[in-house]
Parts: sequence; C-alpha cells; structure tokens
Amino acid sequence: MNAEQQKPLIGFTSGDINGIGIELIIKTLSDNRILDQCTPVVFASNKCINFYRKSMPEINFSYQSVKDFSRINHKQLNIFNCWDEEVPISAGQLNETGGRYARTSLQHAVNALKDGLIQGLVTAPLHKKNIQSADFNFTGHTPYLKHAFGLNDVVMLMVASNLRVALVTEHVPVKDIAAHISKESIISKLVIINESLKRDFGIEKPKIAVLGLNPHAGDEGLVGNEEQTIIKPSVKEVKDKGILAFGPFSADAFFARAQYQQFDAVLAMYHDQGLIPFKSLAIGEGVNYTAGMPAIRTSPDHGTAFDIAGKGQADASSFLAAIFECIDIIKRRADYDESRSNPLRKMSNVIIANAADEAIEVNEDESES
Repeated sequence: MNAEQQKPLIGFTSGDINGIGIELIIKTLSDNRILDQCTPVVFASNKCINFYRKSMPEINFSYQSVKDFSRINHKQLNIFNCWDEEVPISAGQLNETGGRYARTSLQHAVNALKDGLIQGLVTAPLHKKNIQSADFNFTGHTPYLKHAFGLNDVVMLMVASNLRVALVTEHVPVKDIAAHISKESIISKLVIINESLKRDFGIEKPKIAVLGLNPHAGDEGLVGNEEQTIIKPSVKEVKDKGILAFGPFSADAFFARAQYQQFDAVLAMYHDQGLIPFKSLAIGEGVNYTAGMPAIRTSPDHGTAFDIAGKGQADASSFLAAIFECIDIIKRRADYDESRSNPLRKMSNVIIANAADEAIEVNEDESES
C-alpha cells in the first residue's frame, strides 16, 4: 500500500440539503491541504454539490464523481453519488425533500462505515423532524448509529480543546428527564467514557466529573433525592471498578468555578445542563463525537442554520474541527490498539503516564454545595 492509500478515507454526509451542510463541505474541502491528511468521500450527488458551488464562485472546488469504491482517487475529493435524479433545492426551507435526502446520504454513509469502506465519518447537520419516516424513527444521529451498529449503549461526547462534556440523556423532554436517570444508565455511560478517553484520546488515567441532577446537587435531599439514591451510588460503584469518577457536583458552581479544568471529561445528566456551558466555553470549535462505537463518527456542534443557508455566511470552524478530530481519533485509536498488542510499548506508555500523573484533590463536601 502506497502513502496515498495509507491516508484514512473519511466519509461526509450531506445533512439536510436545504441547510448549511453542503456549503460547509465545499468551504472546508476546497482547501487542498485536507488531502494531505485524508481522502474525502462525500455521500451526496453532483447536482446538489453544483447547486451550492455556483453560489460560491470565489471558491475553487474540484472533485471526481464515483459510484464504486474501487474507483476512489486518493489524490482528489470524491463525490459518491447516492442518487441521480433531479432534486429541487430550497435553501433555508424546512421541507420533506430535505429530510428525505439527508436520510439517504446518512444511510449510504453508515453502511460504508459498517463495511469498513471508510475509516471515519463526519456528519453534516440534519433536522430531527423532517428526517422522520416509516423506517427512520430516531431523534438524531446518535440513537440512529446506536441502532445501526446494534449496540446496547453509546455516549454523546462533546469535545473541544479545553473541555469534554458527555450526556446521560440526550433529546428528552425536560419533564421526562428524571425518569431516564438510573444507576444502570450512569454506570454504562461512565464505563464507555472511561474507555474512550483511554483509547480515543490517549489519556492513561482519565478523571471524570459527574454532575448532579437537581439544583445544588440536591442539597442533601432538600431539593431532590436522585443524588443520594442514584448518582452517588453509581459513582461509588464505578470507583470500586477502578474508574476515577467524582461527584455529584452542583452544575452551576462547577462551571462558574472552572472546576472542569481539573477533569478529563464531565458527565452531565441532561442536554442543556451540559451543552449550554460547553457551547459557551468551546468558542466555536466544538465537536460532537459518538463514543462507544467500533467506528469513528464526528459532527459539528450546531444545527442546519436554515436562516443563513444558501447565503455563503456559514462559519466552517466547527465543521473543520470535526474533520481534524475524526482524523486524530483514528490515529490515536490505532496507536492505543498497537500498544496493547506490543508489550514493550505498553510498558513504556505506563511508565510515562505514571511519571506525568498528578494527584487530584477533590473536596467532596464542596461538590455538593
């Protein structure tokens, strides 16, 4: 295998074709330096790509069209045509057409990921309502990927250079959150996060903070007892298994005092509890990573942005970060797996980790205040 073929093949979904997904693909993949790092394969159609390319004449964007992976060109961007028919594009509009072709792109890309034809996948934003169909009843990428790979659990892990935030519950109505919080779900998430931090992020002894569900982490049962009956016992159980988990912490004080800087990841109980501080602190570079899968998938941390779709205004920072994070995780995972099969390298990694490891002091009383 030559050097070109050793680069990972990274797949890209179109997302909702009326949103900003294809614009982001054109903006990021028009930089030929990306080809030094990976071989991009976009699951869409030439016609959809050309529709948006015409609105950005200042961008030099070239590609080759393929329908067979044996025809992939490792020196060029590849468009894998998932459909040939003419599709009416209404940039900025939420309609059934946008959802249908977002679904088609995603299903083709995930099949390629499962079959090992691509080594990683970067998904452009879709809309959770219009993608629904008789054979697609999922609230987003994460539950669909869990189903497609036949997994018992996965974790939505938001990643930035200064913070990683995972969720116990994802797209659940606020009134139903407490019913979805259980020892089993928290323990499952912590086990997956711990393994992912080691294998995918190269952290030998990861430290994980766990947030409480209620204000002030329940105030010892005064404003809710989930911390006492569910979260604390979950933290203790995983600690007994050797996982360095701490908490529960009061969410507001935890972020206000920058305690997240002492940890390698934070497990939040619900969507807004974790994503509001994450998006505030990630400064446009946030990436959504699906931890716990045998394959690697990343995504930008924003939605379809119909209000600016087709206007050339979309900020590609998060999408570009998702591409580089996907490539980096592929490399780190390969290094981790190789080190586990090489006793000498494994011993070297342990010695380095022990030398660099610093003890963390956690005030358990403060974590509940």
